[in-house]
Amino acid sequence: MSMKNFSTLCYLEKDGKYLMLHRTVKKNDVNKDKWIGVGGHFEVGESPEECVLREVKEETGYTLTSYQYRGLVTFVSGDGVTEYMSLFTADGFAGEEIPCDEGELEWVPIEKVWELNIWEGDKIFFRLLEEKTPFFSLKLVYDGHSGLVSAALNGRPMELFDILNEDGTKSGVVRERGVTHCQGSLHPTVHIWIVREKEKGAFDVLLQKRSFGKDSYPGCYDISSAGHVAAGEDIIASALRELEEELGLRVRPEDLREVGIRRGKKEEIFRGRLFKDDEWSHIYLYREPVDIDELILQESEVEEVIWMDYAACLAGIREQSFTNCIYEEELRMLGGALGLSEK
Repeated sequence: MSMKNFSTLCYLEKDGKYLMLHRTVKKNDVNKDKWIGVGGHFEVGESPEECVLREVKEETGYTLTSYQYRGLVTFVSGDGVTEYMSLFTADGFAGEEIPCDEGELEWVPIEKVWELNIWEGDKIFFRLLEEKTPFFSLKLVYDGHSGLVSAALNGRPMELFDILNEDGTKSGVVRERGVTHCQGSLHPTVHIWIVREKEKGAFDVLLQKRSFGKDSYPGCYDISSAGHVAAGEDIIASALRELEEELGLRVRPEDLREVGIRRGKKEEIFRGRLFKDDEWSHIYLYREPVDIDELILQESEVEEVIWMDYAACLAGIREQSFTNCIYEEELRMLGGALGLSEK
């Protein structure tokens, strides 16, 4: 394997800013017009540390005095090229900055880096760096152009979503779950409400209590079953998958009744981090008999399930009498589909 398959990349940090390189010079540069850190390919016999020290010095004029090896990133380009990149950050350096012959160097506030023209996969490791993730192995697979096909962190697949335009159509961008919620990107979800009829004109709704380990709204009562639509996944297929994964409930597509589509937007802080949610939610109703004692709950997602009277649930949301993350507007949409009058 050629030394061109091995490289380093370093983000120098100072005063809450990263030193970014806008690659504008080389015509056939795979990173043309992108913003990246500084670094380059190994020379024969070099270690990752030797390579990053040399490359930073050549491209910026700085000599690193304090730096950390943060992770190994495996890039699969989609056109037959695989590259192994050693990722570094540095908070200590000496010397005077010099012009770079590969583009323009600029100190960019870290929170503004997301707004630059950077690779979708780079956003994932920016998130991991920001969250101070211990040394990690990140694999990024592209489609031969700029489209992200898959990502895996320490060997485990990461969730990818289709990012939507304002009208709900696909934008063509595929983005990792954590990055989606960091940026507040509009993405599709499915919400399935399970109900049972009691005396005529009254209904119970099935609520799930979200696991305390969830990255958002832990321990809150929520929709019967809900989840994200994976990139490229059919909406109905996603709804069926969520029902089976979360509740162990296998249903037929024809048993799901479409209630409508609703956009929901929230910003909350969980575990000290801002969580931005912007969903284009496809809402469904399921009215077949369900015995909650026979459900198989997904431990990582669901603590418990309960039946609650529809009217009591609506009142509880209004009065905030129980901990939940349910949109009142959505529950009213469900009521409309059930033929319940507004009160």
